[in-house]
Amino acid sequence: MQQPSGCCNVYTGKTDRYEGKGMEMFDIRTPEGEPTGEVKERSAVHRDGDWHGTAHIWLVRRKNGKIEVLLQKRSRLKETFPGCYDASCAGHLSAGDSFIQGALRELQEELGLEATEEDLFLGGIYPCQVDDWFGGIHILDREISAVYLYDKPVKEEELKLQEEEVEGVCWIEFERLKELAAAGTPGYCIFPWETDALEDAFRKRYRYGE
Repeated sequence: MQQPSGCCNVYTGKTDRYEGKGMEMFDIRTPEGEPTGEVKERSAVHRDGDWHGTAHIWLVRRKNGKIEVLLQKRSRLKETFPGCYDASCAGHLSAGDSFIQGALRELQEELGLEATEEDLFLGGIYPCQVDDWFGGIHILDREISAVYLYDKPVKEEELKLQEEEVEGVCWIEFERLKELAAAGTPGYCIFPWETDALEDAFRKRYRYGE
């Protein structure tokens, strides 16, 4: 697996085959994030551009006086941004999920981390969208994304990576990640809105930049 510029050593999980998933159902939300009461299947949501919820969880550590975040390399079998570097852990909210429920489930499923609500710091909730073509299919992905920090000690070699979702993980200095996101560097699906959200969360959590 090619290592991104600025990353520490990459830990890779085995990626043999994609098992496939059952039908995924999402709550449709307002642009402010409130459920409308309508529930739709994943592909229809991405086809129609409906707002829906996601949770983005960032594993954070301090090293040599600098903040580092964990990146995951998405499986090459993913529908969107296959093989790209992304947030430590992220996923859609299933129908009926709250943001925190979705975040805790994704941590357990993708990284094997058993966490509690108290382990996560909510940086904020943000609207974002991707309007693009993937594999010949137009996707209009409008998300209401809750951004969380998880800063308990983690050894990447002890993570249990979900094979069909995550190909590997590595640490990167946050300031380097900001540069890559601002430049729109190929191979990354992390955008400036999220590094801005992270920076704001770091100010709240760690008095970052003061």
